[in-house]
Amino acid sequence: MRSRNICPICNLLFCCLLVNNIPVFAQLSSKKATFDFSYLDRRINGWIDSGYYSGASILIAKNNQVIHEKYFGNYTPGSVAYIASAGKWLAAATIAAVVDEGKLSWDDKVSKWLPEFKDIKGEATLRQLLSHTAGYPDYQPTGCHTDNYQTLKESVAHIVDLPADTLPGTKFKYGGLAMQVAGRMAERATGKDWETIFQEKIARPLQMGLTHFTPVSDVDGQSPMLGGGARAGLLDYANFLNMISHDGMFEGKRILSVKSINEMQANQVGEAKVFPGEFVEKVRATHRRDIYGLGEWREEMDAKGNPVLISSPSWAGAYPWIDKRHRVYGFFLARVAEMKNGFNPFLTSPVLPLVVRDILRASLPNIKHKRVTVHRQAKL
Repeated sequence: MRSRNICPICNLLFCCLLVNNIPVFAQLSSKKATFDFSYLDRRINGWIDSGYYSGASILIAKNNQVIHEKYFGNYTPGSVAYIASAGKWLAAATIAAVVDEGKLSWDDKVSKWLPEFKDIKGEATLRQLLSHTAGYPDYQPTGCHTDNYQTLKESVAHIVDLPADTLPGTKFKYGGLAMQVAGRMAERATGKDWETIFQEKIARPLQMGLTHFTPVSDVDGQSPMLGGGARAGLLDYANFLNMISHDGMFEGKRILSVKSINEMQANQVGEAKVFPGEFVEKVRATHRRDIYGLGEWREEMDAKGNPVLISSPSWAGAYPWIDKRHRVYGFFLARVAEMKNGFNPFLTSPVLPLVVRDILRASLPNIKHKRVTVHRQAKL
């Protein structure tokens, strides 16, 4: 990922952008500031020393300037890890690119592209498949083969006859099977397999040479393909976050339309029921219904209902986030080595944006203490 340094005249340009109400988040790099990330580094090293991870890496950027990049344990810039649910964001972006091309619509029903879905599951829309409101089972039932199939065609063949959990649009139920169906719709619409679509639309334009969805691993927790099977490197995913932060632009080239970026970040749960104990309630101590977009969580909102902290956390530790309020994006790459002592990566990694905020705050004049503010009811 390349960093662009601001030129002297850009101060004037920055003011013009503000006056004309043009988004400036991550569009210009600021004069590089000095931040003390020692507390963050000690925290991550503590996780590794405790045996939770064999290694990890983290990259944090503010105003399009990388302000921290660090490798821990056995991780290097070339390290690749399975990122579990952090791949959901990549999958949604890939399908958004197909929508941008006009080959799919967010409101296409499953049955339009997959006529073999003759029951109520065929009435679910593409947006419902990617927002966990389609009414599908979250995973294959106990006793059935784990969905680690190497093709979406085979995967969907084992989903079509499963009974629906509920009517489309009525309940939010986080899982992975519905996304497989969404990916298969994209395959039918383009005439290409999923990995090819991802490489053409997202990976190659964003220089994500280490990132792939196939082959699907048969290791538990690394499937199904779209919802949990991706593997990535640190700088690859950082390029993806750079693009999202630029409203779909990367190094002067448009990858996704602004409309698609907005659609992905908008509330897609609608009137569906959200049960107590979902991720946002656990880590941000707020029970809301507008918690999910397309492939991403809406962790925090501003007073107008706009998302200001979005993410795609994984059960295994990988955690990408964009903090719009502070013009920051970051990615923590790790794969849990051992679950012990009550350590839960899914609920632990989301502390990172809070730590980063405190580090930024501590760099301000007359701030002499550092502390991480966490709501007392949060389970971080």
